Amino acid sequence: MPSKVDRKCKSCPTLIARESKTGLCSGCFRAARAAATPSASMASDRERLRTQEAFADLRRKYSEALKTISQQERELRAVSDLGDGLETYHIEPAKGSGKSEATAIMVASDWHVEENVGREVGGLNTFNIDIARQRANKFFQKGLRLTNLLAQDISIPTIVLALLGDFITNDIHSTDKNEELPIHALITAQSMIASGVEFLLRESKYNLVIPCHSGNHARTTKQTQFESENGHSLEYLMYIHLAAYFRHEPRVKFIIPEGMHSYVQIYDQTIRFHHGHAVKYGGGVGGIYIPVNKAIAQWNKGRHADLDVFGHFHQMRDGGNFICNGSLIGYNAFALSIKADFEPPKQALFLIDKKRGRTCTWPILVK
Repeated sequence: MPSKVDRKCKSCPTLIARESKTGLCSGCFRAARAAATPSASMASDRERLRTQEAFADLRRKYSEALKTISQQERELRAVSDLGDGLETYHIEPAKGSGKSEATAIMVASDWHVEENVGREVGGLNTFNIDIARQRANKFFQKGLRLTNLLAQDISIPTIVLALLGDFITNDIHSTDKNEELPIHALITAQSMIASGVEFLLRESKYNLVIPCHSGNHARTTKQTQFESENGHSLEYLMYIHLAAYFRHEPRVKFIIPEGMHSYVQIYDQTIRFHHGHAVKYGGGVGGIYIPVNKAIAQWNKGRHADLDVFGHFHQMRDGGNFICNGSLIGYNAFALSIKADFEPPKQALFLIDKKRGRTCTWPILVK
């Protein structure tokens, strides 16, 4: 008598006999027997192992995250505690009182307007008349801008515009690198300077005091003639022309000395201006500092100056008791020959405060 069919298989909805010992239908029973083979058991074990490793890795990352959170909470509490105990005090904004006074000094020298520069310095600098005009314009524009910035906090009634020579290269050595003949170059330099003075007068209310000195390049003799330098200097003639051109301008005063030095008294400070070619520098390891200080010590025996201002060496240096101006032409064959440090073309600007003396020295970058 066949078994009574009245219950379902454990793995599927198929009806099976009540008396079935496995509780499975024939199909599920065969599948179960196949799954019980060694290969299937190994696959199951490998899957279970991967699951356990993934779970262990997750627990490890979770534990590390908890440690990081705990460390950050401690650091946050430490920062909070530090802020709670911090004491501050109030700083008032600094404002110019307007009661003090200063004089700005812009130094112009060593322009060499007609000289071409290029391959002889390995491409470190390029210069010609067009570039000279651009740099001269920047000298006056940036010099006025710096002065105006300083004038926000202190009264500056006067700019001393020191013209310290070597505005042309001339033909005393060679004409191979010159773009213009000496007289034409002098006219070009004169035009640049006059245009700059007119710019300062037009764009500001400052008075201008202009000490003028001849350099060693504008001479008409083969050798430098210190005892009669002005009589052999094309730049001296240029200064006379400039003074005549501005003779009716009440805000302009030219100082054209007959000797090597000019002395300008600015408050209680005596400033000695000159070109600088009387200082003998042979390219020593210490640079210009030793020969300059030796020269200053000797000159001070005759007439003391608090500060010497000069050019000639194509390198801007602040020696404390002297300021050596940079050059407009920049690095050229001369700078290479005297072993001067390479520097971009620049001129000097500094401030003499009525109460404190010299308070700042800035380069006017013209490139």
